[in-house]
Amino acid sequence: MRIGDILSFTAARRADEPALLFEDRTWTYAELDRDVCRLANGLARHAAPGDRIAILTENHPEYIQAYYGVPAAGMALVFLNYRLSPREVALNLDDSTPTMLITEQKYLETARQAMAEVPSIRTLVCLDGTPDDAPDGALTWEDLLGEPEEPPAVDEGSPAWLIYTSGTTGRAKGAVLTHRNVVAAVMNSLLSWEHDHDPGVSLMPWPLCHIAGYGVPMAHLKGDAMVLMRRYDAVGFLEAVQTHRVRQTSVAPTMLAMLLRHPRFREFDVSSLRRISYGSAPMPAAVLREAMAAFPEVKWQTGFGMTELAGNVVVHGSADHVRALESDESLLTSVGKPQWLSSVRIVDADGNDTADDEVGELVIRGDQVCAGYWNRPEATAEANQDGWFHSGDLARRDARGYFYIVDRKKDMILTGGENVYSREVEEVLFQHPDVAAAAVVGQPDEVWGEIVVAVLEPLEGRTPTSEDVREFCRGHLAGYKIPRRVLLVDELPRTTSGKVRKPELRSLVRESVDTAASPS
Repeated sequence: MRIGDILSFTAARRADEPALLFEDRTWTYAELDRDVCRLANGLARHAAPGDRIAILTENHPEYIQAYYGVPAAGMALVFLNYRLSPREVALNLDDSTPTMLITEQKYLETARQAMAEVPSIRTLVCLDGTPDDAPDGALTWEDLLGEPEEPPAVDEGSPAWLIYTSGTTGRAKGAVLTHRNVVAAVMNSLLSWEHDHDPGVSLMPWPLCHIAGYGVPMAHLKGDAMVLMRRYDAVGFLEAVQTHRVRQTSVAPTMLAMLLRHPRFREFDVSSLRRISYGSAPMPAAVLREAMAAFPEVKWQTGFGMTELAGNVVVHGSADHVRALESDESLLTSVGKPQWLSSVRIVDADGNDTADDEVGELVIRGDQVCAGYWNRPEATAEANQDGWFHSGDLARRDARGYFYIVDRKKDMILTGGENVYSREVEEVLFQHPDVAAAAVVGQPDEVWGEIVVAVLEPLEGRTPTSEDVREFCRGHLAGYKIPRRVLLVDELPRTTSGKVRKPELRSLVRESVDTAASPS
């Protein structure tokens, strides 16, 4: 089964029903399927099967057409994060060597700067241009389109999406996702996650350059009408829910925190919401408690996934969220249990299964595991050992079978011979009354090997002192886990999905040390 089949199957059943809503425009399933076929057939005039087609835009309906249409043409869609600098965009383009770059007027200069360094790109497309205002040498979106006939079949094992990891542990790697990988992820989540059986209205606030976009084919296979936001903002989210009577959506923890703290939160009618999923980054328990109280009619669910898995492989359902509030708060920090089509284990350094509550690395096996990293055979071999994909995430499993993500393997801090998991410390820091967000990293130290450093984003108008923070932690953490340094920043560096960029944070910590050590 290929990615485009998802849309065409539903178009055959629900031709005249809405498939996509964006601002003041609506596409039925038949119309969206027709436009996807036109794109797939038109691309054949400008590129060859096996080529990469890169896209650098915010969310647009054409982006969703490219989700389906580029793979349907036998090509791979390269997702580019629009928040990257021209240099970072150029690095990803140089690695993937696409023959075409699709962008919009807003990012045209970034695209041109990147193209100057990547000779493989022969064609530039400006999707919001018209023949009268198209940049010199660029095609318009209409120029790309061909006939609406069904395109020739492609192999389900061929690359469909090429998505670069967020680079939280160094330079980004391109995860190669085949048709089979993406379809397997969609089917696994549809089988395992709770949802309404009757089609409804879903809201997509995530940037489509993120793997969370696999929720689009999920919604389309189910027959939902998908409301697409150009980019996330709290008021726009609330307006979309109220206007379209949205029943289901998915958010990152930072999106949810921004929503709850927005002064206009109570002005909108969000009573239609029945299900909210969350993920991509750790959810502070304090934020989740607040959200569950603010949306009493909503059923909550989360899970664990990553780019290399084309989506989620672990799910934590609504009943467990209710149980967590009523009798077992520890479940608030769980990511749940393996999905129906996932094999998930926790192993030690020798590849043996760990005992209950023993920390090890999370490994996964299944059809949704990516085909490898683009141009990175060594990284591919390192990640895939003995038939299992090694996630790089440290986790534990309790006696009841619930999984808990403890830390990224490379983010664990070793201080005085003791392991400190950053998430445990961050959960405590987030409960401090003056703290809006927190992240913890290690700083090299001659005596201790590393020391724990907390970088805090204070609430507006608050300035927590180092001693205040340390004193607050003393009642919650062992002495060696308490941050020895506390830095305040206006805003933590984050990826598009809200995940804190730990490499940038470590650089910030190093610079602050250098500044402190330099003579005045």
